Amino acid sequence: MVPLAANTWAKPAVIFMACLILGGCAACLATGKSGQLEDVQIKEYNGERLSSVNDFHENSIRGTQNVSVDTYKLKVTGLVQKPLSFTYAEAIERHANYKKLLTLDCVEGWSVKLLWEGILVNDLLKEAGIQPGAKVVIFHAQDGYTTSLPLQYILGKNLLLAYKINDVTLPPERGFPFQLVAEDKWGYKWIKWVTEVELSDNENYQGYWEKAGYSNDASLEKPFFDR
Repeated sequence: MVPLAANTWAKPAVIFMACLILGGCAACLATGKSGQLEDVQIKEYNGERLSSVNDFHENSIRGTQNVSVDTYKLKVTGLVQKPLSFTYAEAIERHANYKKLLTLDCVEGWSVKLLWEGILVNDLLKEAGIQPGAKVVIFHAQDGYTTSLPLQYILGKNLLLAYKINDVTLPPERGFPFQLVAEDKWGYKWIKWVTEVELSDNENYQGYWEKAGYSNDASLEKPFFDR
C-alpha cells in the first residue's frame, strides 16, 4: 500500500469515504448553504406529448429581459376603482392558481404545446374593480412592448398570467415573471415580462406590432396582417 503522505490524491479520497461512513454524503458535501434543486419540466400531461421549454424562437423586440424579483411590481391601473400593485410573491400567493394545456402559434410558422400555470387576469381586474367605461385591457412589458385585448374576450376566456410552463418557473427568456396566455390568438398577443395591466376605453389602441400593420384582433382563424 502506498503511504498517504506519498500520494497526493489519496488523502481527499479517504476523507470523502470517511464522511460517507460517519456522517452520510449529504453532510459531507454540504457547503454550509441550503439550496434548491432546479425545476424539472414535465414532458407529458394527460396523455399528451408536450413541447419543450426550449422550443421557442427568440423574437422579442429588445432581447431577453432580466427582471429582478426583489424590485418587481405587477400593477393594475387605468379605469379601475382601486389601482393595485403586487410583488411577485403576492401576485401568486394571494390569488388562485390554474393550469391550462394550450398551444402558442407564432406568425413565423412555429408553435408549441405547453402546460401553462398562472393566475387569472379576471381575478386581478375584479379585485381592482372595473369602471363602467372600460372596454379594453392594455398589457405593458418590461421592454416597452405593449398589446391590447377586448375586456369581454378576457373575461370570457379566463386568461392566465402564467408564471410556469411544464411545471418549470418561467426562465427569463420565456418571460419571467409573467407571460400572458392569450389563447386562440396569434403569438404576438402572448406578451412576456408583463409589468402592468391597464384598463382603458380606447378600443382603437394599437400595440407594438399592431402599429406595424398586424391585426388588432389577432384571431387564429383570420389573417394576422391587415396591410
